Amino acid sequence: QVQLVESGGGLVQAGGSLRLSCAASGSIFSLNGMGWYRQAPGKQRELVAIITSGDRTSYEDSVKGRFTASRDNAKNTVYLQMSSLKPEDTAVYSCYAAAKASNSRSYEAYWGQGTQVTVSA
Repeated sequence: QVQLVESGGGLVQAGGSLRLSCAASGSIFSLNGMGWYRQAPGKQRELVAIITSGDRTSYEDSVKGRFTASRDNAKNTVYLQMSSLKPEDTAVYSCYAAAKASNSRSYEAYWGQGTQVTVSA
C-alpha cells in the first residue's frame, strides 16, 4: 500500500513561516493529485491547497498569496510553504494523495496522520 508521512509542523508567531513536507512511500505505481487539508478545533476539514501531477495548483481563498504548494515527483513528496501566518491558520494539517498502488487497478485516496500547526498572536 501507500503511506504518507508529514513533517514540519510546530509553533510559530503570527507573521512567521513554516514549511510542511509530506513524503509518500510504499508500493507506489503512480501519484496523481496531492494536496493539503486542515482541520481546526470545532470546525470542518477544509481543503487548503492541491497540486496536480502537472504542477497546476489551486488554493482556498484565505491562503491565496500566502501559501504555496509544490511537489518533487522524484521524491514522491509534496510541500506546503506557509508565510504570513495568522492565528486563524492554527489547525492540524493533513496531506492527501491520489495514488495507484502497484497491486491496484485504480487510484485511491490516501491520507497522512496530520501535523499540528499553531500560530500565536
